Amino acid sequence: MSNENRFWENTPFDELNPKQWEQICDGCAQCCAHKLQDDETDEIFLTNIVCQHLDMKKCQCSVYGNRHVHVPDCIKITPENANRLNWIPDTCGYRLLANGKPLPEWHPLVTGEQESTHLSNMSVTGKVISETDIDIDELEDYLVEDDYFSRLCSSIGAQD
Repeated sequence: MSNENRFWENTPFDELNPKQWEQICDGCAQCCAHKLQDDETDEIFLTNIVCQHLDMKKCQCSVYGNRHVHVPDCIKITPENANRLNWIPDTCGYRLLANGKPLPEWHPLVTGEQESTHLSNMSVTGKVISETDIDIDELEDYLVEDDYFSRLCSSIGAQD
């Protein structure tokens, strides 16, 4: 890819246009997984439960354009908050660029391949369960390790 096409390296993070902004998303859908926060320590715990609107095979929100209507507490990542959201993964393109770091080698913008996140096993595909398939009051039963989405793991317990 030519240097002029690598807009994320040449355009200030807060000056990305809407199309460029959307391309920073690697499509991992880790942000769609429910997290729990300890009231006393503010520590964040990951689960393998995802929003009911996530297409778990494509890692795309089925109501993306209106997601804040369907899920009012769905947090929009912006240039202003990308480096402060401690629940988005360390590998998130928004978080990396907000902190002046490069995109990972498997990122679709780097590889030129839209499926590279999935092929690198960095997405939630095959690792999650929809919130509609569990009793949401038992969310604590679905806690996973911090590296759950970024390490090789089988689809045991996950559903299509």
